[in-house]
Amino acid sequence: MGPQQEIRVDNISIPQPSMFILMGIPGLEEFYPWIAIPFCSAYIIALLGNVTLLLIIYVDPRLHEPMYLFLCMLSIIDLVLSTSTMPKMLGILWFDFREIIFDACLIQLFFLHSFAIMESSVLLAMAFDRYVAICNPLRYTTILTRLLIGKIGLAVVVRAVAFMSPLPFLLKRLPFCGSNLIHHSYCEHMAVVKLACADTTFNNIYGMTLVSFIVGLDLLFIILSYILILRAVFSLASRQERLTAIGTCVSHIGAILTFYVPVSLTSIIHRFGHSVPLHVHILLASCYLMGPPMVNPIIYGVKTKQIRDNLNKIFFFKKTLDE
Repeated sequence: MGPQQEIRVDNISIPQPSMFILMGIPGLEEFYPWIAIPFCSAYIIALLGNVTLLLIIYVDPRLHEPMYLFLCMLSIIDLVLSTSTMPKMLGILWFDFREIIFDACLIQLFFLHSFAIMESSVLLAMAFDRYVAICNPLRYTTILTRLLIGKIGLAVVVRAVAFMSPLPFLLKRLPFCGSNLIHHSYCEHMAVVKLACADTTFNNIYGMTLVSFIVGLDLLFIILSYILILRAVFSLASRQERLTAIGTCVSHIGAILTFYVPVSLTSIIHRFGHSVPLHVHILLASCYLMGPPMVNPIIYGVKTKQIRDNLNKIFFFKKTLDE
């Protein structure tokens, strides 16, 4: 084990490693250079896609509407979520940079989990936006004012930070007197907790219950929103009106599936897939982090006409899709 430092909590000396060693994807070391290529490509696409979305929405006053403001929040979260993990992962895969300082590991862990919760919260807010747009369209602008959107954005940040802030401090109080090898490509809460040489029951319960409860509750409200949306859609008179209403939800549904399906699979494998190889679990968890940041800009770029038109103006000298 690497060099240790000791901290004192309630006059008790607790050993802590000065750094952890991230093992990357155990069992696939010989394929690291090749595995890094798709992850690097996904990261570049995520950066370019989300920055482009933010710029398009910023420069076009017509896009300063609730749906696009929520999309800005989603893009910012995706940028932070991918950047908090992917550079270090690529460093492991390409350059064997496995060491991470103890405090840096806790910071990465905090950003990873808090921004994942923020993403879930924004997806819920976007479901509320679609509900109001379809079920109460005449009051859309009076309900979803910029003041309310600002309050929702603040609540998204405060909720995630408030619930996730205790995690680093709870880990800081644990003794790490055994191995400092993290069998993962980034500092994930449960992977770090497993290294502690003490009773971690409270940490396990707090971490798993918190994430499961928050994400599960958000998903429940999203499902309820879409039940109400579908009821309103099927009450419309014409088939064309129904298709138009459903079409406004397609991008959001794609973003929901991109986020929640990998989260659910990762959670199921973590709890019940004891025979699943570790590298499969790590690859799936990594895809869960890189999937939404890469796919969301593509989904909204393809399915949203206003964004498509702006992209055409940028790349095809003001030639629109209508021509």
